[in-house]
Amino acid sequence: MEDTPPNDVVPASATSHADMSAEELVAKAIAPVKREFRCPPPIRTSDNHNDSHADVKTTEKNDGFSAPVIKEKKSKRQLKRERREEQKSALHICPAVAKSGNVNSCQYNENCRYSHDLEAFKLQKPEDLEGKCPFLDDEGPCPYGLSCRFGSTHNDNGDVGNGKIIVERKMRETNVMKKDVQKLLWKNKMKFPKADATLKLLGLMGQAKNKKFGSNENDDEILSNGSGEVNGNGCSKVASNEVVCSAKVVEEDKQDGLDVADEQGPPKKMKSLSDETCPVQISDAEQILHEKDVDKVCEQDELKIIVEHDQEDKSLKLHPREKKLIDFREKIYLAPLTTVGNLPYRRVCKVLGADITCGEMAMCTNLLQGQASEWALLRRHSSEDLFGVQICGAYPDTVAKTVELIEQHCTVDFIDINMGCPIDIVCNKGAGSALLTKPMRMKSVVEASSRSVDIPLTIKVRTGYFEGKNRIDSLIADIGNWGASAVTIHGRTRQQRYSKLADWEYIYQCARAASPSLQVLGNGDVFSYLDWNIHKANCPELSTCMIARGALVKPWIFTEIKEQRHWDISSGERLNILKDYVRFGLEHWGSDSKGVETTRRFLLEWLSYACRYVPVGLLEVIPQRINWRPPSYFGRDDLETLMASESAADWIRITEMLLGKVPSGFTFAPKHKSNAYDRAENG
Repeated sequence: MEDTPPNDVVPASATSHADMSAEELVAKAIAPVKREFRCPPPIRTSDNHNDSHADVKTTEKNDGFSAPVIKEKKSKRQLKRERREEQKSALHICPAVAKSGNVNSCQYNENCRYSHDLEAFKLQKPEDLEGKCPFLDDEGPCPYGLSCRFGSTHNDNGDVGNGKIIVERKMRETNVMKKDVQKLLWKNKMKFPKADATLKLLGLMGQAKNKKFGSNENDDEILSNGSGEVNGNGCSKVASNEVVCSAKVVEEDKQDGLDVADEQGPPKKMKSLSDETCPVQISDAEQILHEKDVDKVCEQDELKIIVEHDQEDKSLKLHPREKKLIDFREKIYLAPLTTVGNLPYRRVCKVLGADITCGEMAMCTNLLQGQASEWALLRRHSSEDLFGVQICGAYPDTVAKTVELIEQHCTVDFIDINMGCPIDIVCNKGAGSALLTKPMRMKSVVEASSRSVDIPLTIKVRTGYFEGKNRIDSLIADIGNWGASAVTIHGRTRQQRYSKLADWEYIYQCARAASPSLQVLGNGDVFSYLDWNIHKANCPELSTCMIARGALVKPWIFTEIKEQRHWDISSGERLNILKDYVRFGLEHWGSDSKGVETTRRFLLEWLSYACRYVPVGLLEVIPQRINWRPPSYFGRDDLETLMASESAADWIRITEMLLGKVPSGFTFAPKHKSNAYDRAENG
């Protein structure tokens, strides 16, 4: 058997792009770069940087070509052991000691898991990076002290070495999880009086977790006829006049095919017999007395909290129609973007003109468990004047408790529930796009969540789950009645992924069918101000457009929309945007070695998208379409050529221009390997 041709062999078909006309390139979904800038794909050779997108090492074969060898995978226990050993090295200096420069400043002393050897740390510390410390303009010393990679720029007026506790900096970020809140979540002692009362009222309290996800005949019937009337007892009527109680969602789920038992929520108290029946409309006070008489396992302190909460909020409790509303109309909305849509990136987009920002999707179960990494997704910068967070959950009780938790301990303008995530690990748990096949549960999630908080609640959906079976049009008239203030429709199905362009005609259809009180936002393939103008002109009922991948490729799209022009941005201006991102990243993740490398990895993730941009001055047809594949081309200068490279090694070189040399043994593999040109994954 012949060996597979190596990656550095240029395919014969690739060299023919230089001779094709602009019309032929567009027909093949290839960006029509001007002939004088076109070039054959470069011949790559193996170097110290990994030149492929895979996290692999290379070995030389007998014929001289480099053959990839998969890097050995390590167990979680082995990785944890290596991390502990690494923490004991001199390079991992105790943060308290590094801040103050005094070995006696650590409260744990010899029990500290970090090193206190200042002299050994100074000998092994990497060289300082070029530039100035991002905290120089703050009130007080640099919070990273001796470990800061810009230590040479620190002032001599007592930044470090004085042994005093560092002055608290002016806080620019909010929604930081407090330690006492985390401990309550860890011990499962956090109280959710609003959510519990709402769930009991709707008959959704104490549902079993061993549920199955899949298609259901009742759901299909509701979707097909669009009827979702709710009677006074919290039950839904279907076309056959059969009354289906909301508490029977569990029984529906047992008929489904995909297992969602992995989603473990916080343990709940034993369900009483009364929770299995459909409740009647009673007042809050009667509801509490009913619990006291019937639910024998309910603790007295929990009842006390519910009573106190009702007494405190009785005068402030808002009617659902009196909730604060957010006007999304004509505002440019940056979509919540997994991995890349972090706080430093959102700050860049705010500078470039974004009006609304939203945090990365956070899983409800992880938030309720007090996971610090998940709570970090809720962080908000002071520059984000209109900010929301996005959460994802499968069941009404989980989502309702999460929104109440966020309202109590975070400052946000709205909460968005993701009902469109196509990722397998999310859908298999019954969350994300899987909810589109369960309209009864979808209704319960929105209704329970909206009644548990006073801040606006929005949802994000796709057109449907399966290709060719759009379903939002049958629900759009009822979504506003469930309690949602706005709905964002991504013009693709879950099964389609990015194999076709977004179906904006269907988005227009849904926007026209929605009630006037429900704002409808469109999402999909907005890549220029012309796309924005066309969608707004074709459907005046559309409130605004959400921008996702377009902002990843060119975040200055917000400027283009506001100024109504195609910005032929230079490579120097693009580099300045990257410099701003690095500065924001160092402020967010830290200016020590760990913060520098964290900033580098997230910058590399962004560059894996940004390389798809083709400068306006190089195109024969304007504007660039989001589904066009960039051919190999020369830029107008060396930096522009480097930024157009699809090689991970070149992305690393760009980061070295901003953050210095990468550590020895550094490798990078994009977290999201799928892109606009991949095939659709069947779901």
